[in-house]
Amino acid sequence: MIHVVGMGPGHQDYITPLAKRLISQADVLVGWSRHLSAYHEFHGEKLAIGSDLTQMALWLQNNADRNIVVLASGEPMLYGIGKRLIQDLAPEKLNIVSGISSIQYLFSRIAVDMNDIYITSCHGKQPDFDFVLQHEKVAMVTDHHMGPYQIAQQILRRGAKRTLVIGENLSYPDERIHILPPQQVQQAYAMNVVAILNER
Repeated sequence: MIHVVGMGPGHQDYITPLAKRLISQADVLVGWSRHLSAYHEFHGEKLAIGSDLTQMALWLQNNADRNIVVLASGEPMLYGIGKRLIQDLAPEKLNIVSGISSIQYLFSRIAVDMNDIYITSCHGKQPDFDFVLQHEKVAMVTDHHMGPYQIAQQILRRGAKRTLVIGENLSYPDERIHILPPQQVQQAYAMNVVAILNER
């Protein structure tokens, strides 16, 4: 069985007991180097995910009879690796274990409800900001090409009045949360998620 396990926003405190139990019982841990480095005490096999996700999915198909845990950032089905794996692997071979997303964590930290947010991602794509800015609350997973500064510039270009909440290194000891107008957003931030709020 292949368990795709959500690791939460980052800190070990936010990993669910079920996820911890599955990890402890696994024969193989599969994940990005950052995730695997947190499990020095794990004595089974470790497999680092590289840039070739097709090759990883093929390896999982060929080893699906083993007890494997794929470590996923945050929530596996929210712009995570879960979507990719359900395209490549038979459903009966997969067990998706929910995690706490960085978006959930950020909105909890700023005490803003999530009932009406639009959730999107910049990973590998250019968001349609005309559409995005039609929403009162937006949560956006960023990447190296489209981060807080680029998002702020898109807002300024359209003359929209918004507040950006930038959550850096969420749940880690060096966590920082910035609440800024677009004009004050800096060019560089560490690993982050952005909320765009229309506070009329």
